[in-house]
Order: sequence, then structure tokens, then C-alpha cells
Amino acid sequence: MECNLDKNLSFCTCTYEPCSKRGKCCECVAYHRKKKELPGCFFSKETEKTYDRSIRRFIMDNS
Repeated sequence: MECNLDKNLSFCTCTYEPCSKRGKCCECVAYHRKKKELPGCFFSKETEKTYDRSIRRFIMDNS
């Protein structure tokens, strides 16, 4: 399956502009998984801006 970068970027909520993985969801998920984190799109808009991608923060954000 091909990555549709334009479509992905239309709903990507990541605010980290210099990220080379923006819109490349498979690369983004793999990168954050390796670091035991979640991608920014899993978080609320306010929490995403903190760049805290920890699983602990995800649970706090969703409880």
C-alpha cells in the first residue's frame, strides 16, 4: 500500500514542523514505538503541544 502523503498531512496534528516523518504515519508510529512513546496524533491538541509523547501522559490525557 502506498503512503498518501497529501491526504495524511491534511489530518496530521503534529506541531513539530521540522519532523521528517510528518504525514508518513508508518514511519512516525515505528519511530515513537521504538522510543516507547505514542505519536502526537494520539493526544489532545493541548497535550500534543507539550511534546510529551509518553504512555503515562496519554493515560492522563484520556482519563
